[in-house]
Amino acid sequence: MSVGALHGYTVGVTADRRWDEQIQLLERRGARVVHGPTIRTLPLGDEGRLRSATEALIADPPDLVVLTTGLGVRGWFGGAESLGLGEDLLDALRDAFVLCRGPKAEGAATTAGIDVDWRTPTARNVELLAHLGELARSGEVVVAAGHVQPRLAVQLDGSPDEWMGPAIAALGFDVVAVPVYRWELPEDRGPAGRVIQGVVDGSIDAVTFTAAHAVSNFFAIADELGLGDEVRAAFVSGAASAVCVGPVCADRLHAHGVEVSIVPVAWRLGAMVRTFASAYTDRRRSLTLGGCVVTLQGRMARVDDGEPVWLSDREREVLTVLAARPGVVVSKAALLRQVWADETDEHVVEVTVGRLRQRLDHAGPGIETVVRRGYRLSEV
Repeated sequence: MSVGALHGYTVGVTADRRWDEQIQLLERRGARVVHGPTIRTLPLGDEGRLRSATEALIADPPDLVVLTTGLGVRGWFGGAESLGLGEDLLDALRDAFVLCRGPKAEGAATTAGIDVDWRTPTARNVELLAHLGELARSGEVVVAAGHVQPRLAVQLDGSPDEWMGPAIAALGFDVVAVPVYRWELPEDRGPAGRVIQGVVDGSIDAVTFTAAHAVSNFFAIADELGLGDEVRAAFVSGAASAVCVGPVCADRLHAHGVEVSIVPVAWRLGAMVRTFASAYTDRRRSLTLGGCVVTLQGRMARVDDGEPVWLSDREREVLTVLAARPGVVVSKAALLRQVWADETDEHVVEVTVGRLRQRLDHAGPGIETVVRRGYRLSEV
């Protein structure tokens, strides 16, 4: 049986969109997955605002168009089509200067038949606003007759405060904001809470984020549970990894005090999982135990070429302590202190070592009992 790069690790997934596809990609590489969405993407419900903005742009076409998300672009043109305004919208936008915040928005625009003139280098809002500021100052924008200011349509990205429209208007543009969907906290916080608790207690090794707002909601829920500081500490120490689909998510993590994250070069779901798996490949280690080669990866142990087995957290920690210095005796009292924070009965060490030997099958006798002293790993 082949062992995937993520075999032995448990991963929390925070997405509410394409989560099933993401879980399949992770499970193909051997991961166990806990799904705890921290975000809920909702259509507006009232299509009146979308209709109003779209009709206003058809009646008076914009000089510039800002597209922020692939989901929003698809939702806007799909909604316009359902309202019988699809072709009229395309005609209205055809001569506009089109700017996209990242490759997802650009890809969706191209699919819809819109030519893109400029794209942010790293999908950040600050880049978008800086470039719009340069355009406003340069006077290079072609302004249609009758427009006192350059008329700009901006597809909003779902943030609850819809701040982007006012920020662009402050640069000197006549802004028509196009709301397509909104982001909210999930109604049921339980699944997200289980992921957060898993990060704190060490049962979850990594958490994936595919939207910046999912990051903010993750920490908002953690703070609600009184676990915010502990979650941050787990990420900062490396006890758990934060895995981001792109730099925007990573920036949001940085804003919450988490500087280290795994980010792919190409900001796509598949690339994120591949980069994650590659980063964790280096964590695999092998040791000789009782004349057998034992491969350790996360909570997985594999003896020679046998079937991999999952170790409990305590079993893994005991083996990790013993493997740190093969051949050196570690007392029960020392194992108790290092593995069990609040336990005083050394019998739990004996029980855990016994189970560990069973799981390691014919390598199990390599965990030797040294009478009245403790345990050590024997390589022969």
